[in-house]
Amino acid sequence: MHAGDLAAVSEISDAVHGRYTEPAAIYAERLDLHPAGCRVLVQDGAVTGYLISHPWHRDPPPALGAVIGAIPADADTYYLHDIALLDSARGTGAGGAALALVVEQARALGLGDVTLMAVGGADRFWSSRGFAYVASDAGSTYGPDCHLMRLALPG
Repeated sequence: MHAGDLAAVSEISDAVHGRYTEPAAIYAERLDLHPAGCRVLVQDGAVTGYLISHPWHRDPPPALGAVIGAIPADADTYYLHDIALLDSARGTGAGGAALALVVEQARALGLGDVTLMAVGGADRFWSSRGFAYVASDAGSTYGPDCHLMRLALPG
């Protein structure tokens, strides 16, 4: 991902996430703070999906739409902030490839798990990928259909 991709990333977020979309400034900040965790999917010359991820704390997750300021030096999980794909990118294996990249990055940083906040019913998808629900009140800050989830990485 490059700064020139941020307008497309913001448009994809708006299209895919509805009320859970975030301001473009959030994506720009994450790209500045942890570029290795920010990727785009390009098909036929157009951005059709993106990944935003970075080291963070297990609980609480970053607040929706909030800048984080810095990657914490004492991060204890790899946070999967967002994977978003337009319909044209679904079923291509891009989501699985993005998750594999996240797992690879977490391991490279010596982190033993990946954490995410599932919104809008996505918890069923993440559960099918091995993520478990985490008891936390963090979901209440996002909304009633949101769940903190974690994938433990095998040793």
